[in-house]
Amino acid sequence: MKTKILIMAVFSIIGTAASAQKFHIGFKGGANINKIDGKSFSDEFTFGYHLGGFFSLGMGKKFAIQPELLFNQVNLDTSGTFSSVYKFNQVGKVQLKYLSIPILLNYKPVKFLTLQAGPQFGVLMNKSKTLLQNGSQAFKAGDFSMLGGAQVNIGHLNIYGRYAVGLNNLNDIDNKEKWKSQGFQLGVGLTL
Repeated sequence: MKTKILIMAVFSIIGTAASAQKFHIGFKGGANINKIDGKSFSDEFTFGYHLGGFFSLGMGKKFAIQPELLFNQVNLDTSGTFSSVYKFNQVGKVQLKYLSIPILLNYKPVKFLTLQAGPQFGVLMNKSKTLLQNGSQAFKAGDFSMLGGAQVNIGHLNIYGRYAVGLNNLNDIDNKEKWKSQGFQLGVGLTL
């Protein structure tokens, strides 16, 4: 239900913004480099991917609002201490799939460079029952992060990199430890 409401809200904003003068739409995709802070998880970054679309609504010459709708795959590795902390024998890889909605404020100091910052809301899409299949029983259904990064604009091609830091605890098992996400997104977009 939450997912449907979020998607409807994004398309409603797109419809309203379509009549604006400085409206752009596009597609993007790239790599996710993530980790979860917590002693139950490996301290190393792992790779995933993201795909989706965006639109940008200009607010003057230098500023714009850029909502996005992204499918994010996050891969994680539990550490050997996971089974000792949580008393069930689950050690290995965990794959999480989120529908993420970043809402970015763009600032364009020069024509070819855009600085970006803003919140990202994520809804966990996995519905399997075991931790090793995707972690939906161990992780909270929502994630809230702050993003910051830069984008290089070459014509209609956008090359971007950004850092995301999770602000909420993702642990849905108990309160023995806090799990917070952090990661990087590197990718390429095409503005239509």
